[in-house]
Amino acid sequence: MRTNAGLWWLLSAFFLLVAVVYTAWNLLSHWDTNATGGQSYWETVTLSIEWVGSIALLFTALMGALIAFYIGRVHNAQGGELPEDVLTADIDDGDPELGEFSPWSWWPIVLAFSAALGMIGLAVGAWLMPIGIGVFVVAIVGWVYEYYRGYFAR
Repeated sequence: MRTNAGLWWLLSAFFLLVAVVYTAWNLLSHWDTNATGGQSYWETVTLSIEWVGSIALLFTALMGALIAFYIGRVHNAQGGELPEDVLTADIDDGDPELGEFSPWSWWPIVLAFSAALGMIGLAVGAWLMPIGIGVFVVAIVGWVYEYYRGYFAR
């Protein structure tokens, strides 16, 4: 987690540097139009900055800093080192138990079909949406209760 925070701080600094270079490059590329405008210096500077790119890069740097700050705070609150941060750790040390999943189950495919049917219903016609919702209800109930009936019942 410490490495992740360091990478996010590095990414944030990169985007801040790119924002400064982007803004300066834009000012320098429009320098000839700024000098002949007949306005004050600050009016020409504010008119020639390409605001969308500069603000987008600045906010990207700020969002990266926010994520880095959050990850750093979480790392400090945990008190211990994660297996990813220990050089002598094995792969199995960081392998949590995620639950039991059925690789033979067809219900996720039916669930994806219901989502596709719902999206097609939004794009083509509203009459497909209730059919997609009906298939979704059948798929989610079948997926949740697949171990309660049939060959794999427990």
